[in-house]
Amino acid sequence: MPHIPEPREELIGHGPYGIEHLLAESREKLARVTPQEAFDLQRTGGLIIDIRPGSDRLTHGEIPGALTVERIVLEWRLDPAGSHRLDGLHPERPIVLVCNEGYASSLAAAQAQELGLTKATDLAGGFRAWKEAGLPTTASVA
Repeated sequence: MPHIPEPREELIGHGPYGIEHLLAESREKLARVTPQEAFDLQRTGGLIIDIRPGSDRLTHGEIPGALTVERIVLEWRLDPAGSHRLDGLHPERPIVLVCNEGYASSLAAAQAQELGLTKATDLAGGFRAWKEAGLPTTASVA
């Protein structure tokens, strides 16, 4: 196994390029939602998009009615003007992005807003928070 050096302390958390800075900057743009708020949005026409890897969805279950889009192709699927876009996207439709714990989805939701989806946000706490709130999920395979 290759040796991976520890990050130098003077680079951790400093400057505008650290992940904590990027995450905070992304979240400043979002009106993040609770699991119940996401559930209510879905029931009134909002779209939930699960960006977790397939292995997580198999292991822990899914949100019924949510679309699944792997993170690696997400921007292509969310581009309202793109040829690979998801059907039914428009700038005013509420979109809630969901990852496992609510970190990757914050970054993805900010990107979605930059693509013109002005109502894009993410689920605070991710799928784990949804499940802990007792909201519907599909059964896991594992």
